[in-house]
Amino acid sequence: MNEALLGLEPAGIWKYFKEILMIPRPSKHEEQIVAYLLSFAHAHQLDVKQDKVGNVLISKPASPGFENRQTVVMQSHIDMVCEKNSDKVHDFFKDPIDTFIEDGWVKAKGTTLGADDGIGVAAQLAILADKTIQHGPLECLFTIDEETGLSGAFGLEPGFVKGRILLNVDSEDEGELFIGCAGGKDTVVTLPFQKTAVPEGHQAYKLAISGLTGGHSGDDIHKGRGNANKLLVRLLYKATNEFGALLSQIEGGNLRNAIAREAQAIILLSAENAAKASAMLIAMGESLRGEFAITEPRLEINLTPWEGRVNMVVEAEDQHKLINSLYACPHGVMAYSQSIPGFVETSTNLASVRMINDTFEITTSQRSSVESAKADVVAMVAACFKLTGATVKHSNGYPGWAPNPSSAIRDITETAYVKLFGNKPEVKAIHAGLECGLIGDVYSGMDMISYGPTIKGAHSPDERLEIQSVTKFWDLTLEILRQIP
Repeated sequence: MNEALLGLEPAGIWKYFKEILMIPRPSKHEEQIVAYLLSFAHAHQLDVKQDKVGNVLISKPASPGFENRQTVVMQSHIDMVCEKNSDKVHDFFKDPIDTFIEDGWVKAKGTTLGADDGIGVAAQLAILADKTIQHGPLECLFTIDEETGLSGAFGLEPGFVKGRILLNVDSEDEGELFIGCAGGKDTVVTLPFQKTAVPEGHQAYKLAISGLTGGHSGDDIHKGRGNANKLLVRLLYKATNEFGALLSQIEGGNLRNAIAREAQAIILLSAENAAKASAMLIAMGESLRGEFAITEPRLEINLTPWEGRVNMVVEAEDQHKLINSLYACPHGVMAYSQSIPGFVETSTNLASVRMINDTFEITTSQRSSVESAKADVVAMVAACFKLTGATVKHSNGYPGWAPNPSSAIRDITETAYVKLFGNKPEVKAIHAGLECGLIGDVYSGMDMISYGPTIKGAHSPDERLEIQSVTKFWDLTLEILRQIP
């Protein structure tokens, strides 16, 4: 499995990426990859330690002649987003990621690849293992649980690392250097509901949205992609208001930081309304396919008879509350930056909808590079659901990372890029959340930059890693390490 990766260059980074693909590492379940890192450090006779939350730090002395250079901290996260296609049989807690190479890209078979941020981890390991690379004192920081709460970065304490230059190798666009990011906050809504008996003379149908691209709720939120939850609710709103459809089940989306790709509902229609409602939903599905013809060419909207057992439907008033609040809940870009052309300032993502016992659970995530705007969109989302009497809880959130106009590591990285490749990289901020914001909060004065190879489709089974960009990422990293004063 994954043997094709061994023929790729640079050999070191691909060797360790292949090994990482074999290790299950869902967020909050990083025990196996932590054990691997500890074993690696001991095998290479490198100093290693863990903090109380589980972050790992492996230190390597300077190479000969570089002892007086400043200490550099390289940082990545060891967990991965675990998403798969609905027809893919895969257990992320025990199965390795199975890859293939196509048209210059490494891809996974029906699951997320985990290049976010497995390729960053692999780069650190390859540098730690190689005794020929020139660098000053090096600290490699591996954080846990970046994808579902940033708890590793939240748990960092002063003194765990010594360096004050940080290379965050967790960005996804080669040729782009990131010097700032958005802050964010998650919102979880719980809305209790009552059940009622299934009325006589009703037929159950499954209404399903599939084939959407999905993607990262920060990096991809501005690309006009469909959100399966929002599309499903548009259909349900029409079916319930015009044809008396009754809701029995609903499920859509998965992770707070992924745009929902699939959603489905079990609805019941009376015999007299079934044909008309079916025709309306099919016609509306065609309209939606036209609306998203460019950004979502694989969109599928299917209404099929449901043969499974239906024991209950949601009481009418509670159904009304759910569908109307979901319809009203904003999703997508809320504002663009007034100072950086084309940069998303504020957004929100309607991430998931679940039925848990007698409660609807709705998860959303809000981002902004402006703290007051972040507070505003968080309150806006909360207001939609508080009108229904729902319970609304917010996470502690995480801070943004403000660009440093006098950053020395930015200048070093830019200069190294031009020297190697003959053109200037694009220096920018990113709408996604990066651990840099939290790290900068703990280590005041940390000079930081974020970069990486090209990864497309992160947080979805379409995730893919461009092979050529990995070579440039590797060469740039080594040149940066050589140029640290």
